[in-house]
Amino acid sequence: MPVLRNSGFSGEITWLGSVPAGAGLQAVPSDSLPLGFGGIAGERHEGENRASCVRVRNLHPEGTEIRNVRQLTILSEEELALIAADMGMARADPAHLGATVVLRGIPDFTFVPPSSRLQGPDGVTLTVDMENRPCVLPGREIEKDHAGFGARFKPAARNRRGITAWVERPGTLFLGDSLTLFVPDQRAWAP
Repeated sequence: MPVLRNSGFSGEITWLGSVPAGAGLQAVPSDSLPLGFGGIAGERHEGENRASCVRVRNLHPEGTEIRNVRQLTILSEEELALIAADMGMARADPAHLGATVVLRGIPDFTFVPPSSRLQGPDGVTLTVDMENRPCVLPGREIEKDHAGFGARFKPAARNRRGITAWVERPGTLFLGDSLTLFVPDQRAWAP
């Protein structure tokens, strides 16, 4: 494990939500989110383990039990504004994207290095898995409320879809909290 260094950047939580298990992708906004080692209780992506999906089919047959490193979906408020502009919309609603957390203040957020940490005031610590590539599912949610705009999501969200993360240390997130970004103190891979 690399040593982690404070990046000097923090992000303010401007939106919180969770996607109920057994429902579609649409998130329900909240003022706070208690997080355990399995993520958010009762949430679509809850659990310390999960069944593998198409995103890792080059590693595991679909349905194989693997560690759940996509408990949370974290987005950038600034990148959401760029997505909305490219879609021709006034605003991209994080609920349509199945968001857990929206942060303001960390530049180039979608490309925060894997294994970085976001730490809150009570010590809650989230480990960044990797970029959450855009797919058609948020477009379907957008289309329900904004006919004609759903298909615009995937191209507009390219390089702006945020990251997936998992809970390293439990705690509670609140609207307005600041999450400090710690990044691996190592050079980029250069074979």
